[in-house]
Amino acid sequence: MQQQHEENELEGIDLMEYVYIAWKHRWQIIIPTFVLAVLAGIVSFLLPKVWEVDAIIIPSKFLTQNEAGEFKQVLVVQPKQVAGQITQGSYNSLIAAELNIEERNFPKVKAENLRDTDLVRISIKQQDHEKGKEILFALYNHLKSDFDKKIDVEIKSIDTEIEKKRNAILDNENEINTWENEIKKKNNDIKLKDLDIESRKIEKDKINKEIDSEKNKLKIAEERITEIQEEMKSVKTRIDELDKQQRQSLAEKKEETEALALLLYSNEVQRNMQYYDTLNEKISSERLNIENLNYSIHSKEQALRQIDNQVSQIQTTGDTIKAEIDTINNEIRKLKNTISNLNYDITLSEDKKNRIDYTRLVKNPTSSFGPIAPKKKMIVLTAGFLGFCLSLCGVLFRENLRKRKTNDRQAA
Repeated sequence: MQQQHEENELEGIDLMEYVYIAWKHRWQIIIPTFVLAVLAGIVSFLLPKVWEVDAIIIPSKFLTQNEAGEFKQVLVVQPKQVAGQITQGSYNSLIAAELNIEERNFPKVKAENLRDTDLVRISIKQQDHEKGKEILFALYNHLKSDFDKKIDVEIKSIDTEIEKKRNAILDNENEINTWENEIKKKNNDIKLKDLDIESRKIEKDKINKEIDSEKNKLKIAEERITEIQEEMKSVKTRIDELDKQQRQSLAEKKEETEALALLLYSNEVQRNMQYYDTLNEKISSERLNIENLNYSIHSKEQALRQIDNQVSQIQTTGDTIKAEIDTINNEIRKLKNTISNLNYDITLSEDKKNRIDYTRLVKNPTSSFGPIAPKKKMIVLTAGFLGFCLSLCGVLFRENLRKRKTNDRQAA
């Protein structure tokens, strides 16, 4: 019954009664609240000031080429991994030893990968903000040293590849020079062949002229033989007539004058016979001359055929040399294309090398504009709120306790 009575009494207490009680004992609430807020303000003023020092870094990165020939930027270490190493304190011992800081007093360094970027923000809360900057600079130097070693390996690899390609270019250029010297030699051979052909053509023209001259001589000799033969026919006819007249005279009796005439006929016949023999000798001489001329013409015609064969052989050799030169020129073009490709690859490698970025500070270590702790206003407000709540609860508790005692006495 008593418990039910108490519950009815509690249900009968409304909000306005609480407000009344709080207003009635307002100084019991305000004074403790004010005192607690003042004490919190004094304490916050005495607390040491804490500054936040932060910096932003970007890890080393370089370019790689995929199978499609496209270049893609690759980070040496992923930003999240960098942030994890820093947060786990991987470099704390090194930095503490470097800056003469006791490791147990080493401040906590926070790191985070800024969203949708390759940037890493590192921060530290430190009473001495200059010391905080030193710590972040030391951390950056260690990160840079570790990450840039991998970049140095990549650069060395690129330099080695470039050196190989440059040596390959020198080898190809030397081979081109060798081929070009070979072409010069073969061109000189072709010029000599052309000169040889020209000299043989000149010799051929000379022989043709000699053949034409000898053919003219042959024609003249043949005409002279014809003329001599005609002359011999007339001499033969005269000799026959004289011989006939002589035989007739001998058959008849003649006077002394006629005998003298016969003697003259005889002498005339002898002269004509001698002349006939002379003409016959001339024919023989001309025929010998014709044979010599024919032999000479035949020899010269054979010489012409030999010259033609020699010219044909020389031209064939020249064509072979020209074909060899064309083959060499094709090889030179291939070597030049190879050199062009190597130079292009070197350009890409140099471009890739130039695009390599070392680890760097995007934002140097800087301290906040003001101390981030202690937050005096927040401390005072929090203390005041807690003081108000505690004072109010105390007043309500005492009032409720007093009311219970009054009700108990009345019930007794």
